[in-house]
Amino acid sequence: MTSTPLALTANDEIDLRQLAAALARRWPWILAGGLGGLLVAGVATARSKPVWEGEMQIVLAKREGGAGGTLASLAASNPMLANLAGLSGAGGGDQLTTEVTILESPSVLKPIFDQVKRRKASAGDNVARLRFADWVKGSLTVELEKGTSVLNISYRDTTQAEVLPVLKQISKAYQAYSGRDRSESLRNGLSYATAQAERFRTQAAASNRALDAFRIRYGISSSGGAIGSAGVDMSKLLGSSGGASALLAGGSTSSQLQSQGDPLGQLAAINQELIRRRQTFTERDPGIAALQRERDALRRYVETTGGGSLALPGQRPASKEEAQSILLRYQELERTAKRDTATLDSLENTLLSLQLEQARATKPWELISNPTLLEKPVSPRPARNLALGLLAGLVLGSGGALVADRRSGRVFAGDELQAMLGAAPLARLDLADDGACHTTLALLAEHILHGCNSLAVVPVGLAVEDAMLQTLLSLFQSCMPNARLMVATNLLEAESCEHQLLITASGWPNRQELASLKQQVALQTRKPLGWLLLEHSHA
Repeated sequence: MTSTPLALTANDEIDLRQLAAALARRWPWILAGGLGGLLVAGVATARSKPVWEGEMQIVLAKREGGAGGTLASLAASNPMLANLAGLSGAGGGDQLTTEVTILESPSVLKPIFDQVKRRKASAGDNVARLRFADWVKGSLTVELEKGTSVLNISYRDTTQAEVLPVLKQISKAYQAYSGRDRSESLRNGLSYATAQAERFRTQAAASNRALDAFRIRYGISSSGGAIGSAGVDMSKLLGSSGGASALLAGGSTSSQLQSQGDPLGQLAAINQELIRRRQTFTERDPGIAALQRERDALRRYVETTGGGSLALPGQRPASKEEAQSILLRYQELERTAKRDTATLDSLENTLLSLQLEQARATKPWELISNPTLLEKPVSPRPARNLALGLLAGLVLGSGGALVADRRSGRVFAGDELQAMLGAAPLARLDLADDGACHTTLALLAEHILHGCNSLAVVPVGLAVEDAMLQTLLSLFQSCMPNARLMVATNLLEAESCEHQLLITASGWPNRQELASLKQQVALQTRKPLGWLLLEHSHA
């Protein structure tokens, strides 16, 4: 389980080394890429026009008691009026985000864009492909600082004289938009409140007149008691305490009871007196009979006058149901009059508040930083452009170097040579070190090649006349003076020799040659003795 990560780590290290070696071999590509990147960045920087930037800040938050607060309080106190008048959005939670979006919209900035486009066209600039979205995206930046209501606005242009005027135009356009929105809301509210107030003023007057006419017709006072034909509230002039004593004295009439105050109280007093007298006298007693007559008369009076609420000057309801119907109608007229009056009062208060709000003439935003122009252009930046050009050139040069190294087909990695040749090298020979190279070849001659009479040296990727190969043959001949040495260009030519020895060097063979050699080795019955790796400096 632990061998796989180790193998992967070793492969990763070898791959990184091969990558570094490939880049080192193809360093001219990297150098050319870096120089090309510097050249392109320098030319682009020199040909670029300077870009100037201006900026300003505005605050979108509403202060307490300001325009937004008053409109919000009106909307909260009368939601129906706010919805119909267009005031319901005052103080909403998404107002800041909405303001930022609207500020970047064509409804606010399109006139400014048209002016900028005309000025640039008159100055000789090509503006045929300039679109509003591209202009906003490339020239204007509107950002809301996180956690605040401060809006940062910046504008860029290649003409220095255009920056501040455009920023001032943006400021005025946004101010006009904000004032337009506020004025429109106030106008809607005033128009609706005025129309409704006039309507309910007429309606309240009509409902109160109808209530007064009905009250006078049936003699109903505003407190619920009866009034006489002259309009005097008799229930306030007469108390209810004398009713019982008058009855006890005998000889009371229906008209007397009706003038003694509360009819229901008088009826209760008569019932109490009847109970008291029946404990002493029989039903034939004249006093009991008189009280019963008075009770029946008073009961009919209560039933036909709604408990004494109807004074009925000049007329009387025919039944109890008719009296109840008159009282219900009166209550309905009273509710309607009170509702119309209350609605009229609310509308007049709202109208007065809106008129005061219109007179304030406050702004829903505040400019806290005047438009200013930066002292130096923000673009181009030579140092940054050259650094980016150099970096891009180095990356492209490195990529080209790796592609060129790969497409050359030559094999430089020792592990790839080992995989293609099927075994590890018998020895690594550095021909620059004659002593070490002679010692290695002598050991080969004494042990692996002991008693060899003929040896075929097969170069892989090396030319027969190559100086390195000739030097190696000379060293072999000195170590094996009695053996016959021959150089074979392929394994077929080496069939006549007793042993075959492959010779190659890093970077000399290509993959096609190694694949062909591997196929030849697989087809013959006698395998080569092994292979030697020559170490050298090669570009």
